[in-house]
Amino acid sequence: MGQRVSFPSNAHTCQGYLAVPESGKGPAVVVIQEWWGLVEHIQDLVERFAREGFLAIAPDLYHGKTTKSPDEAGRLLMELDVERATAEVRGAGAYLLQRPECTSKQYGVVGFCMGGALAQHAATHDSNVGAVVSFYGGFKKVETPWENLNAPALLIYGENDQGVPAAQGRELAQKLQKLGKNAEVVIYPNANHAFFNDTRPEVHNPEASADAWKRTLELFRHSL
Repeated sequence: MGQRVSFPSNAHTCQGYLAVPESGKGPAVVVIQEWWGLVEHIQDLVERFAREGFLAIAPDLYHGKTTKSPDEAGRLLMELDVERATAEVRGAGAYLLQRPECTSKQYGVVGFCMGGALAQHAATHDSNVGAVVSFYGGFKKVETPWENLNAPALLIYGENDQGVPAAQGRELAQKLQKLGKNAEVVIYPNANHAFFNDTRPEVHNPEASADAWKRTLELFRHSL
């Protein structure tokens, strides 16, 4: 169902993985990778969104590199330039919005771990973002201008997450709500970091994943 495509960003050509819904048309969603890169799990998520009626793309933020090594993933994460990656997410969104299959005027953005933090960041840098879902979003220290967030935000965490603590999600949701933003935090009991990744049985939580997926689809269908 999916295919590799190229799209422009910052006067460069970027790569991504695109899937079109069977109906041929749908609202736009950008999927942002974990620190492993644009691996099969992320490609599968793009196709899952397409099966749910969305026009979806995952930009390749590591430019062809993927890894299964946590040490290598950590190095790739540290080397990633946040502003370049954010520009490429925006480029992927703009690419979807101008495609003839797109039925929405804005795009949804969803990311996982590193990608969750980038989804938050991108939503504050692009008025074309119509909804943002961040799964256990954590990244190196970046200044995110929350006052610029105009899209509804769904923040998803696992109660047992040691890397990106659920308390961080509660604090962020409270901060956004004080700013008058439409933000909701959902924390799943007995769920670890990366609980949504069904290729990692040691952390995957099927029940939490099913509910989080349902909430994600509901937000995108309502907002886009």
